[in-house]
Amino acid sequence: MKYICSVAINAPIEKVVALWKDEASFEKWQDGFQSIQHFEGQPDAIGAKSKIIFQQGKRKLELIETILSNNLPEEKKALYEHIHMINTQTTKFEKINENQTRYISEVVYTKFNGIMPKLMAKLFPGMFKKQSQKWMDQFKKFTEETE
Repeated sequence: MKYICSVAINAPIEKVVALWKDEASFEKWQDGFQSIQHFEGQPDAIGAKSKIIFQQGKRKLELIETILSNNLPEEKKALYEHIHMINTQTTKFEKINENQTRYISEVVYTKFNGIMPKLMAKLFPGMFKKQSQKWMDQFKKFTEETE
């Protein structure tokens, strides 16, 4: 399963990228974000690994992120592994003009483990894209409201 989301943000590319990379602000635009813990390699360097924890209702969601490439603002690609699924996400930022930036996210799910995740992906693929777009829209709002 593959999808692409994008949003135009009314802010210069330098500001957008700096805020997007700022782990201290993740909780302000990613619902349920709890923590990120780097445990291998230099943060943001190719091969670096981190554990990311989200709280979704009563459920805790743990992801292992591995950086595959990172030359922002052009592109950052990471592998995300979860007990129920594996995906890659490629994030790009494009300068529209001096005060506008396009934020693009391409997500490719490569594996679903278990009956329920496979059914959800098959029956409700839009649910995954909807969540990605929601976080991107929240990031847009956060960025445009941040001085």
